Amino acid sequence: MPEPPRPTAQDAAEILKCDLFGTVALTREPGGPRVRRDTSTAPWWTAWLARSLARREARALLATAQVKNVPRLLSWDGRVLVRSWFEARPMQQARPRDPRYFAAAIQLVRQLHAAGVVHNDLAKEPNWLVLPDGRPALVDFQLAWAPRRRGAMFRLLAREDLRHTLKHKRHYCPAALSDHEREILEDRAWTSRLWMATGKKVYLFVTRRLLGWADREGAGDRKFLAPGPATAKNDPDAR
Repeated sequence: MPEPPRPTAQDAAEILKCDLFGTVALTREPGGPRVRRDTSTAPWWTAWLARSLARREARALLATAQVKNVPRLLSWDGRVLVRSWFEARPMQQARPRDPRYFAAAIQLVRQLHAAGVVHNDLAKEPNWLVLPDGRPALVDFQLAWAPRRRGAMFRLLAREDLRHTLKHKRHYCPAALSDHEREILEDRAWTSRLWMATGKKVYLFVTRRLLGWADREGAGDRKFLAPGPATAKNDPDAR
């Protein structure tokens, strides 16, 4: 009787998300778990955007290779991106109350900027993780920007990264805010004011009404999504 084929890492993949930008899966391999983002499964009319977002993520992760508590880029071939995986809980589940978490979070954001990367999506709690030892980690670098030169726009966006981090501190640990941090929170950049007045309304309509996404909900480091209103309660991205 012939021996049945042995399952491969791909066979053992756990689908975390499948949407208009491709498929994200968790694979268990000898070297450890990893996340595989496959843009080839995206429909033709969003394939270009799926590849563009994955390319941005790859470039940002390459630039932050020496920054701890950021995923490691394992491979990128223009179609499939593979990165490391964190066993952790998202912020909205862990609800960190320790001022040391936010001190480390601010330091982590500054390390990103020192590496030449702005995250651009730190307002979302699912992008912040709490590791088993209580330290912060960051994920979802699809909107990150790693320019060749750091000019005025980089500095403005870096300040917005910091401001969004402080918003989480204000929510979970308000007593630990310094006067200077409160000043930063009140000083919103013109890009933020413009986004709130115009672009965010379009974004919310497309992502929540058309795609059924929900920013603040999560299921640990694993997140599940299939497009459509029926899955609006599932988390929008994968760790």
